[in-house]
Amino acid sequence: MQRVLITGGLGQVGSYLVDALYEEAQISVLDNYSSTTREAVPQGVNVIKGDVRDRIAADLVEQNDIVIHTAAQISVTASMEDPLFDAQSNVFGTLNLLEAARRSSVSRFIYISSAAVYGDPVSVPVAESHPQEPLSPYGVSKLSGEKYCMMYHKAFGLPSCCIRPFNIYSPRQDPGNPYSGVISRFIEKAKAGEGPVIFGDGTQTRDFISVHDIVDIIMLLLKKEDACGHVFNAGTGNSITVNELASLVLEIFDADVAVQYMPERPGDIKYSCSDISKARTILGFEPKVSLREGLMEFTE
Repeated sequence: MQRVLITGGLGQVGSYLVDALYEEAQISVLDNYSSTTREAVPQGVNVIKGDVRDRIAADLVEQNDIVIHTAAQISVTASMEDPLFDAQSNVFGTLNLLEAARRSSVSRFIYISSAAVYGDPVSVPVAESHPQEPLSPYGVSKLSGEKYCMMYHKAFGLPSCCIRPFNIYSPRQDPGNPYSGVISRFIEKAKAGEGPVIFGDGTQTRDFISVHDIVDIIMLLLKKEDACGHVFNAGTGNSITVNELASLVLEIFDADVAVQYMPERPGDIKYSCSDISKARTILGFEPKVSLREGLMEFTE
């Protein structure tokens, strides 16, 4: 049975990975409890409280066969307020894990990056070759982690690969996450019988991907040898306007309320949609969960 370390295994993506893998692997979770989305893990999962920058993280890497690195400082706002802390968590934390992986016999190192590395798209859909001009320290730190992963693959032969998720959502998501929180906020408003708040005119587009599809692409990264040395977009390849999202949420939750419009927020990206051709070609990835199906999970 393979030994798998999932950093951030109590967070949104990490917790679903634990659920998907625990029956077929020996799972260890490293989490600092800063953004936990669940109270309990399946029986047999070893949870260690600690930070990816600590010595314990390096020790855990050396004790495992596979590392899936989902842990990160994910707040764009926090990164703007304290870029140094953001870099310490996301850059030096990742480097700590990579160094330990280089010294050990890790068979796969999977890094969860972010579509924030692109900044404001100059063209859509956005392919992996699109210019990477992050608009925040967070985007810079995630891009730096990617670059280190790819360098470790080329220079040291570490079998590493990365994904750039677009807007992940699930019932376990953090409402404060600007990349997915809009869904949580719309749903909270709809349940309370209040109108969702849209910043700007609502014509801005986003590519929302269910966490179940993110888990699927990570499973493919584990199985496909051709994945190593590559960075892949993780999205649906389709986008929806924020106005359309609001209408869909109100329909699903049977809320007869008016949408509230607020002034556009400075720095907000206008249009976003992933090009997933590379993941389709190399991994055979195909997103399976429609936005409507994914939103229905929030009603359960």
